[in-house]
Amino acid sequence: MEKLDRNHPNRQVIPFLLMLFWGQVLMVPPRYTILEETERGSFVAHLAKDLGLRPEELAARSAQVVSDYDKQQLILDPETGDLLLREKLDREELCGSVDPCVLHFQVFIENPVQFFQGELLIQDINDHSPEFPDMEMLLKIRENSQPGTQFSLKLAQDLDVGSNGIQQYRVSPNSHFHVLTRNNSKGKKYPELVQDRALDREEQEELSLTLTAVDGGSPPRSGTTMVRILILDINDNAPEFVNTPYEVQVLESSPPDSPVLTVSARDADAGNFGRVSYGLFQASDEIQQTFSINEVTGEIRLKRELDFEKTKSYHVEIEATDGGGLSGKGTVVIEVVDVNDNAPELTISSLTSSVPENAPETVVALIRIRDRDSGENGKMICAISDHLPFILKPSYKNFYTLVTESPLDRESRAEYNITITVSDMGSPRLTTQHTITVHVSDVNDNAPAFTQSSYTLSVRENNSPALHIGTIRATDSDSGSNAHITYSLLPPQDLQLDLHSLVSINADNGQLFALRALDYEVMQSFEFRVGATDQGSPALSSQALVRVLVLDDNDNAPFVLYPLQNASVPCTELLPRAAEPGYLVTKVVAVDRDSGQNAWLSFQLLKATEPGLFSVWAHNGEVRTTRLLSERDAPKHRLLLLVRDNGDPQRSASVTLHVLLVDGFSQPYLPLPEVARDPTQDDEDVLTLYLVIALASVSSLFLLSVLLFVGIRLCRRARAAPLGVCSVPEGHFPGHLVDISGEGTLSQSYQYEVCLTGDSGTGEFKFLKPMIPSLLVQDSGTDRKDNLHCRDSFVFS
Repeated sequence: MEKLDRNHPNRQVIPFLLMLFWGQVLMVPPRYTILEETERGSFVAHLAKDLGLRPEELAARSAQVVSDYDKQQLILDPETGDLLLREKLDREELCGSVDPCVLHFQVFIENPVQFFQGELLIQDINDHSPEFPDMEMLLKIRENSQPGTQFSLKLAQDLDVGSNGIQQYRVSPNSHFHVLTRNNSKGKKYPELVQDRALDREEQEELSLTLTAVDGGSPPRSGTTMVRILILDINDNAPEFVNTPYEVQVLESSPPDSPVLTVSARDADAGNFGRVSYGLFQASDEIQQTFSINEVTGEIRLKRELDFEKTKSYHVEIEATDGGGLSGKGTVVIEVVDVNDNAPELTISSLTSSVPENAPETVVALIRIRDRDSGENGKMICAISDHLPFILKPSYKNFYTLVTESPLDRESRAEYNITITVSDMGSPRLTTQHTITVHVSDVNDNAPAFTQSSYTLSVRENNSPALHIGTIRATDSDSGSNAHITYSLLPPQDLQLDLHSLVSINADNGQLFALRALDYEVMQSFEFRVGATDQGSPALSSQALVRVLVLDDNDNAPFVLYPLQNASVPCTELLPRAAEPGYLVTKVVAVDRDSGQNAWLSFQLLKATEPGLFSVWAHNGEVRTTRLLSERDAPKHRLLLLVRDNGDPQRSASVTLHVLLVDGFSQPYLPLPEVARDPTQDDEDVLTLYLVIALASVSSLFLLSVLLFVGIRLCRRARAAPLGVCSVPEGHFPGHLVDISGEGTLSQSYQYEVCLTGDSGTGEFKFLKPMIPSLLVQDSGTDRKDNLHCRDSFVFS
């Protein structure tokens, strides 16, 4: 067997011409030669060199070898660029009797796409011996046959071709015949027996010769068969076919045992010499396996189904033999008519497993289609589903490339199932479908998105450290590390806010924790921004605003503003004995640092020296008398009040009030007989005396000022001229009066008037009475019958 390698001088290489992009191929394809039965992996050609490319360039451009055969016989070595055999080749299996045996292949290269056409010539080796169809051939010869008469014999079959095929026939030495080697219409060599001398049936009725077929291989191979010659009586008419050659068309879809046609031959002889029998003459194995003939009727029938794609026509030699041994030859040409019995074939070579979503036009797959039918039955249409961002581009003959039409978006669709449909133009149409899946790989083109643009969280004050106060969450439409989000606190806009001492955030899940206890009274709320950053390259991020509200707890007890409880001298309220029921003695003013219902205050009288004399309004803290005073009432009273908030649990504070009953402000205060004096109140009485003296002095000074500037205008009754009249100045409120305003529970303004007796120089307090501005006119005319002078006014709010 001839061995080829890289340096073999007989290797035929036709140089590649200039190649064009996108499917253009060489006008004259290169042809390489290799012997059949060469071992797999054997070197065929240095393809990279012949293409004018470097081996690494072939590997980088994903070069591959494809062919129209079901099996791929060639493979490309990506490291060396050599074309190698993928499997051992059998020329007889690939090409049969066709000579030369040429294997067509294509080289497909990506980026850019190029096609190169090539041919591989498979040389035959002498690996088959000639074989006769029968071990014995029977030849009947008339005894009156003349020397030089020729008798055709059945040829031998040799699967080899060319010089390795049958070259000559030989016959064993004898005195009656020799053999000649002839060529038939198909170029096949067949033996022809030539008579050398006359036969004498009486001398010898039968001859046996050995026929040998020899091929031209080195060394030659041969095959033999036995030729039996029967010498017959004279038969001077051979059968003749009525119409030859016969031509008939048969559908390839015809079932087995279908009739093809009937042949007929005539013989002018009578009796046994005129009785004709039919048979196949010099039929190959394929013809014998496909057709049968009735020896008596000459009817030809199918033995198996036909295949137009394999054999398009048959030339069948028919022999008609009479009883005398004479025979006539006829030819039947059977045309196989194609039917659309082969669906299109579709082969897909995936070039990429996934496509980046932002990639431009990208080749996804190489598609090869084929239909074994012919004519309209073999014409094909290749298409994919509509409304997909992919297109099919024809590349070369029946090759297509599946290409992205535009950049893809993984967030819209991460996977495409593309159905490729190939239909032929036959009737009925046959269709083949194949579905491929294209995955869209992710790129970091989406920033994290918070579920809310801003978050409002709440936490109660006095919380425990490391308390979980809420969770923020962001999502990322990307996948993998591009969607892995890390949370962080951003620097606050308020530089005075020490954010990192207040809260912390879990970088993995966005949980927020309060780092220390919060105080509502110090900080009611604060806000900051958090960031969410993915792990893509480059990383993308977004922000959200977080507002934390501190909820109030009832952690502050009410605080009494008036009267002060921590003063060195206790506060004593003066109550004139002439006070009417409902008289406002004083008002307790208290506040609570808490908010909401925790700061709603209520007042309650817990204890009093005279329980039925005083009452306190629960909502504003006003202490009023409940009845008229009598002479039997004690001059000093001590009230214990409770101030409570509305929180849960409730908190409270107590306040102690001292009330002194006086007859009037014009007489000095004289100690009254003690009635069941409480020893613990001695110090309080002394302080009360000092307070009365101080108030009397201030009142006297105020009286002198009033007499000098507005004396006449303050007197409204004539009889009060020498004694003084209690009145309220009109117009602008005097600047020396005190206005106390607060935001506690005291919501109404009251004006208190201190009046002194006109004939007293001691400045003793007479009474303390609220003066409502809307009633000033009425009071000035009706309530000043006590012959008192108005000394001073106090406004509390």
